[in-house]
Amino acid sequence: MSTSTLKIGSIVLDNNVILAPMAGITNSPFRQICKQSGAGLVYSEMISANGLIRDGQRTLELLRRSGEETPFGVQLFGDDPQVLAQASEIISEYGEILDLNMGCPVKKVVRSGAGSALMQSPQRAAAVISAMRKSSNLPMTVKFRSGWDLSTINFLEIGKIAEQCGADALILHPRTRCQGFGGKSNWDHITELKQSVNIPVIGSGDIITPEDAIVMIDQTGCDGVMVGRGCYGNPWLIENILHHLKDEELTIVSAHERRQTALKHLKLYQKSFGDRRAAAEMRKHLCWYSRGLSGAGEFRFRVNQINEIKQLEETINTFFSALDSIHE
Repeated sequence: MSTSTLKIGSIVLDNNVILAPMAGITNSPFRQICKQSGAGLVYSEMISANGLIRDGQRTLELLRRSGEETPFGVQLFGDDPQVLAQASEIISEYGEILDLNMGCPVKKVVRSGAGSALMQSPQRAAAVISAMRKSSNLPMTVKFRSGWDLSTINFLEIGKIAEQCGADALILHPRTRCQGFGGKSNWDHITELKQSVNIPVIGSGDIITPEDAIVMIDQTGCDGVMVGRGCYGNPWLIENILHHLKDEELTIVSAHERRQTALKHLKLYQKSFGDRRAAAEMRKHLCWYSRGLSGAGEFRFRVNQINEIKQLEETINTFFSALDSIHE
């Protein structure tokens, strides 16, 4: 098997391994790390269409990106066709691909009628997608779930609506809204969707190892795979999926490489957001980078007490260097 290019509208990606939009995770520093690991496309965190048209500084900050993050997909959420149309027009200046979030299961989002709540109203979903399509010339993807719950599985209906309304590719996370991120995703739904539409289908859900991505592609016939939580502390997942697709040897990640990547991630965070925010928000990433390593528990405890960049750097260096010396 070899890597495939993937065409979404007018954009041809270098490969078909894509970083998922993840709230609180896929900011510019994380996207840069994953892009360097080989991701063919990276997405923003989900962005409120309402927040965007009101020109909220916090919302606009989510659109900040470096030149390395190209192509860059911007994911919007909302439920008002006019508002989403306006927001789609705005983001045409910021990204190369437009995405509609119809999958978020978070109560605050769902209560507003957005995210996976849109799947409960196919007519409104059609109005939203059509309005976004008319207001932006960017290639457009729609990310959605299998349905609201097990009694209302309607991903095929939503997929066909999205295609008819002008979407250029579909992204399916085959869990229901009520499942959240629990249980096992049903990859058979990806197969069914792929067989029912004439635009690319990207599969998402439960890709934790390189082998998972290969199995998903083989089993479902999907055109690409989207990786999400499997990349927490493990951006090398993308690199190794690409190696696997090319029948190349997988990268064995050393403690030294983990240290270098963690430090680079910290520096990118610092550059983007300043010392205080970098120190606070990098803690979770450092906990993930250390996962499964000897002494990780003590490292996580120490990291979560630190508020200063210099001290974080020293702790990172001490922890990973000690592991390096063990394996020499």
